[in-house]
Order: sequence, then structure tokens, then C-alpha cells
Amino acid sequence: MSDPDVKIPAGKSPFWRFSIKFYAEPGVAEACIALQDQAKVDVNILFFLLWNATQGRAYGKADVAEVERMIGAWRDMAVVPIRNVRRALKSPPPVMTPETAEGFRTRIKAVELEAERLQQEALYELARSSRLGQPSASPAKAARTSVDGYQAVLGAFPPGPLGTVLSAFANFKTPATDSDG
Repeated sequence: MSDPDVKIPAGKSPFWRFSIKFYAEPGVAEACIALQDQAKVDVNILFFLLWNATQGRAYGKADVAEVERMIGAWRDMAVVPIRNVRRALKSPPPVMTPETAEGFRTRIKAVELEAERLQQEALYELARSSRLGQPSASPAKAARTSVDGYQAVLGAFPPGPLGTVLSAFANFKTPATDSDG
């Protein structure tokens, strides 16, 4: 990682750029939503682990538990409640027209994305400043180790969506300029 004193402009961290590109890969968005809904996976933490794998770092159970401890309060206070409001607005109460509710829902979606970006920026700073994780022989091995560590914290992930994410990761090309900004 780079010098912790060098500030990356907000929203421009290599981790955020990785996440935007990886989420756009075929099948990844749907698989992530399934992991989130079925196994309570924090997709930002999952992506953090995968991005670190591209950097040759693997996170075991204790490391993942520490990341979860440090970031969980923000997710539970900001990201999840905003997501719940956005999802609820898919079926607005009769007093609100669907068009009006959808316009509001679109604005809520932007706020949710900003809350997730802020979480990712906090995770990126954590990666730059902490001693969590261990060097790994390859990105694929690091990804597998880290995902296994995350499952050890949360419980088993649904194999179908997890397989989709891991397969997409195995085929994902991270430009060299995304390694650290």
C-alpha cells in the first residue's frame, strides 16, 4: 500500500474504483444481493477482502472479525436503514403516487450509495493504516482464504451466489493503475 500520509481524494480510492468495476461484472450484482439477503454478507466487506486479495493480502477469521467490529456500527447505523427505506419505497402506501415515491426512492438510492462509498473509504483507510491480513502467494489463494475467514465469522454463504462472485473474481482484470492510486 502507499504512504498513509498521502490522501486519496474522496471517492477516488483504488478500492472504490475496484468495487464499481467489479460490481458491473456479469452476474456479480445479483449474486451480491443474494449473499446480502440470504447470509447477511456486507458486500462492502466482501469487496474489501477481494480488493485486498488483488494486493496479495489474505484475511483470516480474526482479521475479518476485527474489520467487522470496526465497520459494523456505520453499516448498522447508516447503510442498512437507508437501504431498508429504499426497498420499502418499491411498494409505496396508497397515499403516495408511484411516480412520486419512485422519484423519492431514486434520491434515497443516491444517499445509500454515498453511505456505502463512505464505508468503503473508511475500509480503505483501515487497509492503509492497519496490520491486518497476511501476505498471500496469489490473489486467488488470498480471495479463498479471506472468503473462508468471512464465512467463519458469519456462517456458510449460499454456494451458488458465492461461486458466481468467486468465478467473476478469478476472471477479473484489475488495471495496474488501480493497485494504489
